[in-house]
Amino acid sequence: MELSQLKPNVIVHGPIFPEPVQVIVTIPIGDSVKLVGRGLKTGKVHDPILNADQLAKLEATPEKEPFDGDSRNFRLGIEAMRLALAYEYDPYFTLSIARVDPLPHQLEAVYDYFLKLPRIRFLLADDPGAGKTIMAGLLLKELKIRGLISRILIVTPANLSFQWQRELKDKFRENFEVVRSEVLRANYGQNPWQEKNQVITSVSWVSRIEDAKESLLRSQWDLIIVDEAHKMSAYSADKKTLAYQLGEALSSMTDHYLLMTATPHKGYPTNFCLFLELLDKDVYGDVKSLEEAMRRHEAPFYLRRIKEALVTFPDPDTGKVKTLFTRRFVQTTEFQIDEDEWDFYDALTRYVEDR
Repeated sequence: MELSQLKPNVIVHGPIFPEPVQVIVTIPIGDSVKLVGRGLKTGKVHDPILNADQLAKLEATPEKEPFDGDSRNFRLGIEAMRLALAYEYDPYFTLSIARVDPLPHQLEAVYDYFLKLPRIRFLLADDPGAGKTIMAGLLLKELKIRGLISRILIVTPANLSFQWQRELKDKFRENFEVVRSEVLRANYGQNPWQEKNQVITSVSWVSRIEDAKESLLRSQWDLIIVDEAHKMSAYSADKKTLAYQLGEALSSMTDHYLLMTATPHKGYPTNFCLFLELLDKDVYGDVKSLEEAMRRHEAPFYLRRIKEALVTFPDPDTGKVKTLFTRRFVQTTEFQIDEDEWDFYDALTRYVEDR
């Protein structure tokens, strides 16, 4: 540092001082200089006599940026900060930027169940038509706004992949890429699972094609959503389908794991326990404790609402609510099948179980 730079109010630091020092005055003494300054941390006065070598080791602390600049950039930065913090003051902030008019049961699932969990491992088992896609979209949008996730994988049946892609783009302005065989071929030598942050893929394709599964297993995700998750059911711990094995692998690749299906329980408690083990092997492996929790409605990992229970928001004038679906009446019809039909039924059942 040059002597000419040691002006009053300049802040200096270096090995000579135990703290940053603001210069009060400098007094030349032959080839040396006496520096009188005040320590910024302690307020102590420092007055060493410095030779040329000691002076050269001093450095000036940069001054703070002046309060001038491009006002448009300043406003843009303030607006970005406001949006980044908006969720702390508006618990339903996603609704103001999404193109959806959610129903009461959809808001309940997202804000009263999913987002209450520090680590989302959940089975959503509402009846068909409840709008599970909208609930999934609200969840991923909320988590993204809060800065909790950036990499999202959605696993669906093959015939629903493009429907998911379209709805997420139209309703939530979220762009997802569908990864299929042609994408893997076009990215030969690369791993699209690692390079793309928002992906939709097919459960049947990934579970059956070894190259696709192997490359997927080398990736990690912040949130994985599985639609029609009952396809990942296992019939016994010793007989796990390819889809169930994929579900186990996905569970280990993410913190937040949402399974969605309208038919979670096939009447076999052991089968249902195996299904829930996809969420947590340790918590949901005991059939008796699971049945007791379900009976008392104390299962924090599970939510199921039937169509008849789904209603609209109260009318602003009358306060009345309307049911969303017409009441249904179930009737069992008996019929007989011949020997050939039985053989076909058994063969088809074995095929489905193996898958």
